[in-house]
Formats: sequence, C-alpha cells, structure tokens
Amino acid sequence: MSPSLVLAATGGTLVAAGVVLLLERSLSRLVVGVLVLSNGVNLLILTGGGPAGRAPILAAHEPEGRPGRALSDPLPQAMILTAIVISLASAAFVLAIAYRSGRLSGDDEVRDDIEDLRVRREGEHDVRLRTERERRAVADPSELGAREEPDSDFPGGVPRDGRDGRPGRPRRDGRGR
Repeated sequence: MSPSLVLAATGGTLVAAGVVLLLERSLSRLVVGVLVLSNGVNLLILTGGGPAGRAPILAAHEPEGRPGRALSDPLPQAMILTAIVISLASAAFVLAIAYRSGRLSGDDEVRDDIEDLRVRREGEHDVRLRTERERRAVADPSELGAREEPDSDFPGGVPRDGRDGRPGRPRRDGRGR
C-alpha cells in the first residue's frame, strides 16, 4: 500500500472512532472524541494535500541542468494549523463543561434535560392524535370537514356538463346535467 493510502485509512479510522466516542453520554469520552476526531480530520486534510514536496515557502531554485522538484501546496498546511487551534479551543470548552458538571453532580454523565423530555412527550402525544385523526378520516371523510359534491369535478361546484365523472364519457342516460 502507498503511504497516502495508509494515511487516509488511518485518518478515516480516527474519524470513525471519534464519532463513536462523541455519541457516548460521558463527558470525558466526549473530550477524547473531540480530540481524536480533530486529529483524524487533520490527517485527512494532510493526505488530501497531495504528495510531499519541498517546503511551500522556499523558492524552487535549482542549478541549471537539474529538474526542479514539485512544491507542496501550502493551503492544507494552513488549514491544519487552523484546525489545531479550533480543536484545542473545543477541547478546552468541553473540559470546562465536564469539570463544572463533575463539581455540581459528582459524575460526568450527561442527563436528559427536563424540558427536552416534556417536548418529546408532547411530540409523541401529537403524533398519536394525528394518527388517530387520519385513521378516523379514512373511515369517515366528513370528519375532516370534507364536503360531498356529487355533480362536480372541481372544488367549488363546477358542473360536469353531461359527463358522468370520468373524462371524455357522457352520461349513460343522455341528460345534459
């Protein structure tokens, strides 16, 4: 395997492990997940920068007769430096939250918020009501306020003009309306 493929596979593995850790309910695992995920993304950005070359800032002055080597792209390196700063700030923020939570409750477990539980219960109740209303509407269309319009193809009472409800077919009795 080529070195860039190994780096890409390692970066993907780190990202996957970071996402799994972020889904845990423990704040200490959340901190580790943020750090592992950011390192995996940095590795993927570095891999996406292409093959290694000379330093991006130095000029490629080669003596006559020798071909110059390709310069490496400075953008991925700048993005990685920015990502390191952002991941450090994110980790510090989550560590502060974990510390405060540990001081208040004695553990680092994330609990469900009371307001979230209330909203979830109301949502489940609304879904049950909507399902029941739809079930009754199928059984009795007048439940939803639907009007029956026997001589109309359109809402609002547009006459059929001698048709029996199906397009292109006149009524069987031959009457106009």
